Amino acid sequence: MSEDQIDRMDRSILAALARDGRLSMAELAEKVGLSKTPVQARVRRLERDGYIRGYAAIVDRARMGEGHIAFVQVKLSDTRSAALDAFNRAVLAVPEVEQCHMIAASFDYLLKVRTKDIAAYRRVLGERISALPHVAQTSTYVAMETVKDR
Repeated sequence: MSEDQIDRMDRSILAALARDGRLSMAELAEKVGLSKTPVQARVRRLERDGYIRGYAAIVDRARMGEGHIAFVQVKLSDTRSAALDAFNRAVLAVPEVEQCHMIAASFDYLLKVRTKDIAAYRRVLGERISALPHVAQTSTYVAMETVKDR
C-alpha cells in the first residue's frame, strides 16, 4: 500500500498512536470513531505495511545521564557509493550517534550525538566519529537547550 492508498481514517489512527502509543484498541476506536474490530484490522495492516515501525517509551535521556547533545557536520573525503556505504555501516555501530542524516549541503552528513557531558563528547568525537571511514572534517554545534523534541 502506498501513501496514496491510506485514507483519512488510517491517518487519524496514526496521529492518535503517534500521540499515545499505549492506547488500547478500545480507546483508539473511540478516538477515531470506529468500532474495535475494524481498528484492530487497520492497525495490523498499518504495522504490516510499515507505516507503524514500532512502539517505544519516550525516555528522559537527561535523567539517564545522557543530557549533552551535539550536532556534528561531517564532510567525507570520498563520496562515491562504496565510501558512503562504508560510512553508513560504520556509523550504525556508534551508540552515541542517535541520528545520522545524509545532507544535500556543503557537508555530507549531520549527526545527532548524545553523551553524558562535553568531556564524553570529546572522547566520542576523537576516538569514534573522526575514525569513521572517509571522515575528512567535522564541525560541532552544541545544543544549549531543547525547546521541542518530538
